[in-house]
Amino acid sequence: MSTQPLEIEQQQEEVETHEPAKVILFNDEVHTFEEVITQIIKAIRCAREKAEALTWEVHHTGRTIVYAGEMLRCVEVSGVLEEIQLMTQIEV
Repeated sequence: MSTQPLEIEQQQEEVETHEPAKVILFNDEVHTFEEVITQIIKAIRCAREKAEALTWEVHHTGRTIVYAGEMLRCVEVSGVLEEIQLMTQIEV
């Protein structure tokens, strides 16, 4: 009996779970700049200057990547942003 298929499955699973994911924030016409800045700071624990830059980028381009990293952290970041009904998407 060969153990190769099991080893391959485990390797594939590791690749899938360690692949960097991204949290994308979309622009809306509902929230103020201050609301978005505050929520970004809360979500990714960054300096105000970075949150302001991300807010301006999403305002001008319609979307921006606010975080890239492990999937679990992406889910957390997205959840914090969505607390005030900001629109997000996680991409792998």
